[in-house]
This record gives sequence, structure tokens and C-alpha cells, in this order.
Amino acid sequence: KTIPAFFWGGRKGCNMPITMTLPLYRSSVMLASRSSKIVNTRFLSSSSSHPFVLSHPKDVDTIIGGGGSGTKRGRIVCVTSGKGGVGKTTSAASFATGLASRGHKTCVVDFDIGLRNLDIHLGMERRVIFDFVNVLMEECSLSQALIKDKREKHLSMLAASQTRDKESLTVEGVEKVLSNLSKTFDYVVLDSPAGIESGARHAMYFADDAIIVTNPELSSCRDADKMVGFVSSRSRRAEIGDDVDPVSQTLLITRYDAQRAVAEECLSLNDIEELLGLPIIGVIPESKDVLTCTNLGTPIITLGDDNPAAGAYSDMVDRFLGEEKDLRFITPEPVSFFKRFFG
Repeated sequence: KTIPAFFWGGRKGCNMPITMTLPLYRSSVMLASRSSKIVNTRFLSSSSSHPFVLSHPKDVDTIIGGGGSGTKRGRIVCVTSGKGGVGKTTSAASFATGLASRGHKTCVVDFDIGLRNLDIHLGMERRVIFDFVNVLMEECSLSQALIKDKREKHLSMLAASQTRDKESLTVEGVEKVLSNLSKTFDYVVLDSPAGIESGARHAMYFADDAIIVTNPELSSCRDADKMVGFVSSRSRRAEIGDDVDPVSQTLLITRYDAQRAVAEECLSLNDIEELLGLPIIGVIPESKDVLTCTNLGTPIITLGDDNPAAGAYSDMVDRFLGEEKDLRFITPEPVSFFKRFFG
């Protein structure tokens, strides 16, 4: 296995074995993880110093009371990635819409305080009156801040504040909001901001499931691997330890171009799996329709299975719900004679 030359600055055709890049790659992740301990000290101390309001993770993994009786809270799913611009918000919008279209009551929450975009992807930007921080500051009730989608009756959104900063988030406040949402909705989808700052840490802390989004490029995979480490060691489930299942982490690869992967102009699926070691829940092909749908305020999954990107997101939702489906759009489409001849 090799890394194409353009990833490491070599001459064209002089590819570096992937095994040579892994030690350097892993060492950089380890150094970053050590430095992150200083950044997260305050967050960790505050998260473990109060009684929890959100029910124990076992309540969502198993039905209370056994024998099919009792109730369970909704699952909290964090859509995250270390690198910005990989398609987290696009994926969160389509993922939440897909869950709602299958009859599951779903709320999608924007955690990107100060830089919200989820409302634009869902076509709700003109309907935002109250936001996440208003709820945290008790300036309105949660029901006042929730916005119901016009297309899917089972879908609601909680917008991020556009005027406050990420320091407005607290462990206690976020937990209280997620606790109330999980009592009402089957799935609470958290659209995490990029990086490892306050918004991303609060989003991943209470997650039951984490969908790690990455592009087929080395820098994106490196940042995604760092986030995998954070989820594995800094989440509430990790703090509880062996008494509960760890956060279920899966990998969503976006903007995948099979032809470029074959030409070694980007990482292949095998390369990404070897670097990150997570099961792939979906592969979203590169598509111009993503930008069009964003500008129209329509999640791309609504275009239907005939559209490659929409079909890939639909398959991803089905896999998350436990259905087995083969990956599509991972091999180059055959080029017709006329296209090869006339270009």
C-alpha cells in the first residue's frame, strides 16, 4: 500500500509506502492528544462535579424493567469531525431528515455557537426566534425554541445562537437540554462544530453514537483520528467505564471520487479504513447537487434514490438503523465510447 506522491511532496510516481507514514502520523496525533489534556482540564472537572440529570447510558442501551416493559430515552447521536468543511452540517441535515422520514421523532441541534448554518440547510433561517443559548439562559422554554420542519412532521430543529460565543455552553446546561429532548424524541442529532473547542467537546460528551465525517484526504483523516481519540476517552460513557458500552463510532466518507481514488489522486476506502480503523457507515460521492440543495434550503436526501448523493445518504440512514446494505458509488462508472472519443 502506498500514499500518492502529492500527499508528501515527492516526485510524481514516487509513492511512499503507507506503513512508513503511519508512525509519523500516529506520533503527531499522540503529541496533539497530550496537549489537549491541558485544554480540557476545566471542562472535565466541571463535567464530573455535579449529579447528572440525563439518564444513565444503560437506559438507552436496554429497556428499563426488562421483559419489554418500561420506557427508554432517545439516543443522542453526534455528527463530528476534527476538520472544518468536510460536510458535517450537510450530513447532519440529511441524516436527521432520513430518520424523520422513516417515522422516528428526531430533533437536530446546532452546536456551532456564533457560526450557525444548520438553519440554512433546512430552510428555517427566517423562522429562528429563540435559540439554544436562550434556552440555556432560561430566556425562553425549550418548546418555544424548537422549530418544526414543514416537510417532515417528525423533524424539529434547535438553532445555535448567532450572537453569543461558545463559552456560553456549560455541561450542566447542555445536559439539561439534552435530557429534556431525549424524553420527547427518539433521536437527538447533534451537529458539532469543527475542532476540539467548547462546542465540539460539549456535543460529543453525552453522545451515545458518534458519526465521524471525513474527506478522502490525509489532513482530514488525521483530524478525524484525533476526534476518535477524544470520543473514546473524554465522553461520559468513557468516564463511566466498563459498566456501559462505549460510544458507538462509525465513519462517514464524504466527497468521494472513485475515479480519482483509482488514479491515486486521493485516498482510497482501504487507505481510510487502515488509518482510522472504524466501520464505514456510508460513502457519499462528490456531487454538484449538494451546493444547489444548500442554497435552496433543502437536505439533499430529499432528492430521492435516483440521485447518487441522496441515495448514498439514504443507505447510510438504513445502515444506522441496522439494515445491511452494500456500499454504492465506490467504483468508477464505465465511460462510454462516445464520451471517450468526443470528451
